Amino acid sequence: MPSLTLGVGRRGPGGRLLGALVARGGPRPAADLSASVSVFLIALPLSLGIALATGAPLQAGLVAAAVGGIVVGLLGGAPLQVSGPAAGLTVVTAELIQIYGWRTTCAITVLAGLTQLLLSRIRVARSALAVSPAIVHGMLAGIGVTIALAQLHIVLGGDPESSAIANVAALPGQLANPHPAALAVSVLTVAVLLVWPRLRGRLGSVVRAMPGPLAAVLLATAFAIVGGLSLPRVELPSWRSHALPEMPHGPVLGMIAAVLTITLVASVESLLSAVAVDKLTAARAKNHGGPRIPRADLDKELRGQGAANIISGSLGGLPITGVAVRSAANVQAGAVSGNSAVLHGFWIVLAAALLVPALELIPLATLAALVMVVGIQMVNITHIRSVSRHREALVYLATTLGVVLLGVLEGVAIGIAVAIAVALHRLARTRIVHQPEDPAAPPENTEGREPDGNGDAAPPSSHRVVVRGQLTFLAVPRLSRALNQVPEGCPVVVELDGSFMDHAAYETLQDWRHSHELHGGRVEITGRAGGRIAEPATAHHCTPWTPWRNHHCTRPAPSAPSAPRPERRGQLLGGVRNFQRRTAPLVREELARLARDGQRPSHLFLTCADSRLVTSMITSSGPGDLFTVRNIGNLVPPPGRETGDHSVAAAIEYAVDVLGVGAITVCGHSGCGAMHALHAGREAGLDGAGSLARWLGHGRPSLERAAGLAGPVPRLADRPTADEVETLCLANVVQQLEHLLAHPRVAARVADGSLELHGMYFHVGEAQTYVLDLPSGAPARSGGSERGAKGVRPGDGASTDRVASCATEEGVPEAGDAPVFSPVQPDDVPVFGPLRAADGGPRGDGRTVGGPGETAGGPSADRRARQEYRPSRKV
Repeated sequence: MPSLTLGVGRRGPGGRLLGALVARGGPRPAADLSASVSVFLIALPLSLGIALATGAPLQAGLVAAAVGGIVVGLLGGAPLQVSGPAAGLTVVTAELIQIYGWRTTCAITVLAGLTQLLLSRIRVARSALAVSPAIVHGMLAGIGVTIALAQLHIVLGGDPESSAIANVAALPGQLANPHPAALAVSVLTVAVLLVWPRLRGRLGSVVRAMPGPLAAVLLATAFAIVGGLSLPRVELPSWRSHALPEMPHGPVLGMIAAVLTITLVASVESLLSAVAVDKLTAARAKNHGGPRIPRADLDKELRGQGAANIISGSLGGLPITGVAVRSAANVQAGAVSGNSAVLHGFWIVLAAALLVPALELIPLATLAALVMVVGIQMVNITHIRSVSRHREALVYLATTLGVVLLGVLEGVAIGIAVAIAVALHRLARTRIVHQPEDPAAPPENTEGREPDGNGDAAPPSSHRVVVRGQLTFLAVPRLSRALNQVPEGCPVVVELDGSFMDHAAYETLQDWRHSHELHGGRVEITGRAGGRIAEPATAHHCTPWTPWRNHHCTRPAPSAPSAPRPERRGQLLGGVRNFQRRTAPLVREELARLARDGQRPSHLFLTCADSRLVTSMITSSGPGDLFTVRNIGNLVPPPGRETGDHSVAAAIEYAVDVLGVGAITVCGHSGCGAMHALHAGREAGLDGAGSLARWLGHGRPSLERAAGLAGPVPRLADRPTADEVETLCLANVVQQLEHLLAHPRVAARVADGSLELHGMYFHVGEAQTYVLDLPSGAPARSGGSERGAKGVRPGDGASTDRVASCATEEGVPEAGDAPVFSPVQPDDVPVFGPLRAADGGPRGDGRTVGGPGETAGGPSADRRARQEYRPSRKV
């Protein structure tokens, strides 16, 4: 066989490629090199197996693997995705080869690549992700079933049929007369694939360094050689006889359908794989750290996939797509850039040139067993559970059966049709329930009702008609039946829980309402939040923002200042009932999971007990997200000064040591009553005998900071502070962060980088959040420091999990500037900056952590001048 010369010296092609990768750069070249070897060891047997499954020349799999790694690695937009021949394209490619032949299939691959380039130019990559996951998973499952049925015949020593139905029909005869040697090698291959990832102990950790597919192929090949088994083996003819594409010929519509099928499957699989790799990369960075990997540019990735398919088809290779198995292995092996994918392609080229004699020892049954397992794994149990949970099982099943019985394009079309039908059914589906109510029961919701002469709420409605879903003309007959069940003269509440009502339904409802009221009945039509629909404009101007909106929005004002306050118990119970009826069914599953698995909050959120500060609202958090501590003035007593109240310290220790939170946030707010009292008692002294006065004594350091005795006075960047009390509220947030660092366990975890401290200020009247952004290296102790706090506005995409550089576009503020609370414009990305022990906070032993020039009493003047807190840069 003629040799393929590859120069790896300084002047050879291999040397030039390696030199280009070095010039391209990467944060950790050694990590990319080791990851490329791991991916190569997985890709080599899989590429041969996929080529075998399609009926293409086996060299075509190696060509596609090499081109996918090198071209997409250089031109693609997903840094850690590895591309090559994939099982998802096996069925499509095999069908095209049967119809048009191999050389025409190569030309179709080139045309599919050109189509991908066109799609990338019009930037439709994100739109492709709008396809229902049930359709995508069903398509892959159908392809997997088809692959497994075909390869099962080769595993048993026979030949696959032309369709899945034919394979099923021929399977009983094949099972009755298997080829013993092929079956033995295949069983060994499958056993190794199943057992290899489950090996434990020291020996297991050593042997699992070799990928399972490679281990299965090596052991099965060795077994066949040692046992002297007579089996069909891999045949790699001379590269000089390798088939190249020819001009396509055949029906034009059939060719167009073939090109669109390759384009659809390859593009969707690549884009979904890129999104999955982004999630794996983010999880790896969160758990193990490492360099920052940019998110995938999907349009650029689609462009790279198109270029790779053009080159692969031109060189006689299989169609290319992003491969989830290789990409996941790339991430797990520690790759940090696209260089790993490029190097893996280079290793494939070397193997194709130098390892042909070894590759020709591999039994075909081994490769068939390998691909069969891959096909079975494409029927993912997790995906089935997910689509079932979202009530998309019918779409999934229809797509799967369509792909198996008719083909990929037909199956996807069936899946789309079923998905549209299901969506229309849900849109038109409306539940209408008539619920007679017990007049003796406490009122469900008395808000919005006029009080009687004694100030009590009016009696509750004795009938309720609940409409859930969109109210269209299709639901009018059922609506009329439910309304006619209400006796004449009875009060009734019609509750509309939907977002749309057409004209026919509106007329029906209004006509019945007028008729019922003429017969002495009272009709109240409410929305989902319990508020009346079409109330007079003077009633209130509040809009429901959640199902449990503030009762002040609709409660009528007292008729006179001396009027008695309405009964609060009914109002509270009404809110509880509303939760049980509406919210509880939505959160019951999640709360059951939390009850079973325990809480794992990411944040300790320490804030004031003020009733206007709703933590779940301003943080958009839910059950299990925040471990919340609330007290008067959001104060954190320093260790040893709790004066008998250890509740805050106990909560901090529990959150840090037991729950293992990753961040602590101190949140102050405007108009804080504790800060008002603290400010008012500044001259009179705080040495009162009451519990409140003793508690407010912990705020004395905040008074000193607000007065400028402990460094520059905090301020807001977008406007002057309203008064001295607002200045005190800002200073108090900064001061409590220092008190947190005085706790030994907090200081220890901050020092090792496993805990971050954040500051937040919420202006109640403006519904505006300011986030304190502390740059790395900025001290926490008092001094001429600049603390930047960003306001969070709609569309900011705020995240408490990211830390950004704190340099501004205007440069670094001069030393001595006041701490600044800066609002963020809508195009900014507001972030929390971590406060670390090295930033100058007190250590657990009472000493200050800092640099040269500091004294036991605190930072020196030169260090104080170097302390800077800067607003985050715009992104």
